[in-house]
Amino acid sequence: MLTIAAFIVTIGILVTIHEYGHFQVARWCNVKVVRFSIGFGKPLWHKTFGQDNTEFVLAAIPLGGYVKMLDERVIASEQANSEQPLIVYSENDLSRAFNRQSVWKRIAIVAAGPAANLLLAVLLYWVIFMSGVMVMRPLIGAVDENSPAAQAKLEAGDLIRKIDGVVVESWQDVRWILLKKSMASSATGKSIVAVEIINKDHELHQQALNLSGLDKNDFESDPLEKLGLIEYQPKIPAVVGVITKSSVAEQVKLKVGDKIQAVNGVVINDWEAFVKIVRANPNNQINLQIQRSEMNKQVMLSLLLKPQSFNENGKTIGRIGAAAQVDVVKEQADIDKLLVKVNYTPFAAIAMAADKTWDTSIFSLKMLGKMVTGQMSWKGISGPATIASYAGQSANLGIKVFLGFLATISISIGVLNLLPIPVLDGGHLMYYVIEIFKGSPVSERLMELGQRIGFGLLGLLMTVAIFNDINRFARFLIG
Repeated sequence: MLTIAAFIVTIGILVTIHEYGHFQVARWCNVKVVRFSIGFGKPLWHKTFGQDNTEFVLAAIPLGGYVKMLDERVIASEQANSEQPLIVYSENDLSRAFNRQSVWKRIAIVAAGPAANLLLAVLLYWVIFMSGVMVMRPLIGAVDENSPAAQAKLEAGDLIRKIDGVVVESWQDVRWILLKKSMASSATGKSIVAVEIINKDHELHQQALNLSGLDKNDFESDPLEKLGLIEYQPKIPAVVGVITKSSVAEQVKLKVGDKIQAVNGVVINDWEAFVKIVRANPNNQINLQIQRSEMNKQVMLSLLLKPQSFNENGKTIGRIGAAAQVDVVKEQADIDKLLVKVNYTPFAAIAMAADKTWDTSIFSLKMLGKMVTGQMSWKGISGPATIASYAGQSANLGIKVFLGFLATISISIGVLNLLPIPVLDGGHLMYYVIEIFKGSPVSERLMELGQRIGFGLLGLLMTVAIFNDINRFARFLIG
């Protein structure tokens, strides 16, 4: 129910803001607005307001909306295909028709929808930054051997301060900057970034991290994993706390409270080390040495088990269906030490909000460009089901997380609508730019052809998005 409610709220807000942008600028340009609709299909509610008797509609299918302005071309088409009595408009009304406006007014009205979505993102980020952001400090927990991070001589306990001179406050900052640098490297040829760290001895060092190992498929998962960087996590004792029913752990009679002492003769100091060995051995037999409490005595036992094979982001890993026993109070105390709340003044927050919106917009355009050119997989495109899932998850994590999610989706909608694809706002803007250079509007025949192409492209995009949704859901069920 939370997922459904969050999805409806998300779509409702974003569509309303987008269409309100068109509506408000149309009114400023003195264009007569006939209908303002949220949703498509059968109207569930409608009422007229204002001097122009604009009809406001709430329709049954909440996956979009539209603003219908007075347009002589639309009037002619509707009257030619309708048996209803002809609607007669006064010359004063016709002078306010959309098609009679200057090309600059039409550009302003059409661009206002995507602009409203981008401004909403700025506003949401502004609120988030002003209210304070709780972030996880970029403290390295471990470094995989032979990884780019290990080659850069980064070590467990290092605190990342800057990447190529840019200050980072959190792991989210680290991911974001590394993604941008990696994407830029294909164009600039620069794959080495300077990482400034403070080590365990409180000494300042600068290391060179090579990003050339990242490829187009790594943008769908966590780039830190490919680089060999592991976020610091409080050490959890290797004691079994949960066993999943019908799992490998249950089949070999592993019990809650068992302490893992060694695996294949390798001493285990914490749960993370145990998980690492299990993940690295899908379908391979491993020998566990455990300590178990029986009759108030500690006994040592040996168990043989074979981790089940599982696909995670295209990589085969092992798992046994067991989770650690966690001391919630101690765990929370350790996590609190890693968290830092960053507050910003209103002026600093608005600058950061605008910068983040700009960066995210440019990043989205680059991602789309790389998908079109084949440099990046189309698996990153999400459909309604994935968006609904993320909406529910973010809402469950709190209002700030949900607002951040809302801002991200709002940017995506704004950027998508600015693409020069007929049917979208960007397609209309493309026609108007041609009109400026041509000196006259684009022909009806060309617009009709463009509309067909636009619907075809959108249909292809939606097919890919839905296929990805189904594929993700299938992998979830199999997993």
